Amino acid sequence: MTIDLPKPIADYVAANARLDVDGMLRPFAADAVVHDLGIGKQFKGTSELRTLFEEEVIPVRAIFTPDTARREDGTVVVEGPARGDFPGSPLRFTYRFTLWDEVITTLEIAL
Repeated sequence: MTIDLPKPIADYVAANARLDVDGMLRPFAADAVVHDLGIGKQFKGTSELRTLFEEEVIPVRAIFTPDTARREDGTVVVEGPARGDFPGSPLRFTYRFTLWDEVITTLEIAL
């Protein structure tokens, strides 16, 4: 199933499917913040986001495949399974993106 996502989110999802760290970083603002509620950590800025992707996503080949999207209170809420080499795979996640000027400024990740 194909869902309509804003370009920065679609670009992030496509890069994640390729496990392309540079591509995953490209749609984020330089000072973007990611709140990963699953691991209880916050990451701010390109350097910390790179660390998140290189240490938490790539080693376990975690690929998020959204199956629903909606706008809610100024955010884009995207839900779907993530599959990879980690316990419990696949797990269903909710990603809440805040966009500004065609870049992702915040992302909250929850199970």
